[in-house]
Amino acid sequence: MANLRQNLISPVSAIVGLCELLEHEAGRSGLNEVATDLKRISQAATELSVFVDQLLHPDMAMKLTVDGDEGAKRLRHDLRTPMNAIRGYGEMLLEDLDDLNALHLEPDLLGLLEHTNALLMQIDMLASLPDNPTANGFKIPEASQGAAMFANVAQSMRSIDPIAKTDALTGTILVVDDVEANRALLARRLERDGHVVRIADGGHSALEMMPQHAFDLVLLDLMMPDINGYEVLKRLKESEDLRDIPVIMISALDEIESVARCIEVGAEDYLPKPFNPILLKARIRAALEKSQWRERERHYLSQMEAEKQRTKDLLHSILPQKIVTRLNNGETTIADRHDDVTVLFSDIVGFTEMSANLPPAHVVHYLNQIFSGFDAIASDLGVEKIKTIGDAYMVAAGVPDPREDHAEVIVEMARRMLSQVEALTRELEYPLHIRIGVHSGPAVAGIIGSHRFLYDVWGDTVNFANRLETTGKPGRVQISEETAKRVTHRFDLSDPMDVRIKGKGQVRTFYVMRRKSDLE
Repeated sequence: MANLRQNLISPVSAIVGLCELLEHEAGRSGLNEVATDLKRISQAATELSVFVDQLLHPDMAMKLTVDGDEGAKRLRHDLRTPMNAIRGYGEMLLEDLDDLNALHLEPDLLGLLEHTNALLMQIDMLASLPDNPTANGFKIPEASQGAAMFANVAQSMRSIDPIAKTDALTGTILVVDDVEANRALLARRLERDGHVVRIADGGHSALEMMPQHAFDLVLLDLMMPDINGYEVLKRLKESEDLRDIPVIMISALDEIESVARCIEVGAEDYLPKPFNPILLKARIRAALEKSQWRERERHYLSQMEAEKQRTKDLLHSILPQKIVTRLNNGETTIADRHDDVTVLFSDIVGFTEMSANLPPAHVVHYLNQIFSGFDAIASDLGVEKIKTIGDAYMVAAGVPDPREDHAEVIVEMARRMLSQVEALTRELEYPLHIRIGVHSGPAVAGIIGSHRFLYDVWGDTVNFANRLETTGKPGRVQISEETAKRVTHRFDLSDPMDVRIKGKGQVRTFYVMRRKSDLE
């Protein structure tokens, strides 16, 4: 019977589907003359579909097996009646399409007739069903590949029947039903399967319980007097905290519209009452498995987000925020010219000799203390740390964002760096001193390369600041004349000095003495 139904249901489904398409197209095109005949075809197709759908009913099996030839004849007759109507009206419509200006319906009508003829061939084959009678009536011909196919399906389905033998998957389930007997029965079944069950007698109590407990699944009745299950489902799915809890609807109301509305809102599944216990168990297991996968997904997404944030923080600790944004926007090579910036170089005096006399761990520890302090000052003043090279430290102001006080803020940074090193020297066994050079002017800043890149500054201004550091004195800040012009209103400077700078010759420089406000 399953084989027979399978052979018939495919063309029947195609016929019904094509009828729906033709009716829709005729209505859209305003073809009222065609619509009347299509309605008759559609009614016949619906009758045919219902009849084929009954082929697995025991009464139909008795008609074919017990009644023998007579039963098969009646079956062929019953099936042919709606099919003859479909073919008759279809052929007449096909002849009239040109006159009705409806030739665009021809492909679907031809398809309809093609499937109808295919179905007629299947019905004619029914005559072979009683040809090989057995003690119980008849058997499908041995050559039938369909019989083997269905035997294979049946065997496969039997292998998944013993659900209880699979690994137990349990959870905390909320049962929501306004009928006490239904709640009790369902709770007993679930508890027997190892689940923790809580009960709500209506929509209000369910909504109150949901935030108070961690539920893995909700079995929700649709028809309830206070708040119906559909509204409860909507509120759950609208909640940021509760929307991911899977919900299976259970109700005696099994109309397709009700099913579709619940699935659209977010229900995992829908079971009509009275429900099949085996089917219920299988669907609960599927919903719990899906819930577990969602939890794992949330965990992995959380881990990925944390890793992403750590990467972002690391990137921001290496590169300026503005440069990070440009890299994220797809720029690969960044180089910008800045007309007026100030660059600072510092170097620890005698650090090489000190390193030779100290264990490596001590050397790194001292450097970390010094440079961490410098980093804090740079962050406080809003200047850009460029890099460290050994015991040298470089910062700049006016890059990547221009600022009017770039020279003043760099000189202030230099003075704080000296104060920090002096304080640290009092705590260490080895006295430390630094030289600092500062120069202002144009520069190019950006990043180049694609591996271990960093934000850097290039140009004559950088080289000049480096030369000022190397020619300066320990514990002093030597600045160029260009920088001095920009800071003389805020800092007291030494008398000008003539210093020979490599690549520049004789230049005029100054030492920073103090802030003018320190004298007030």
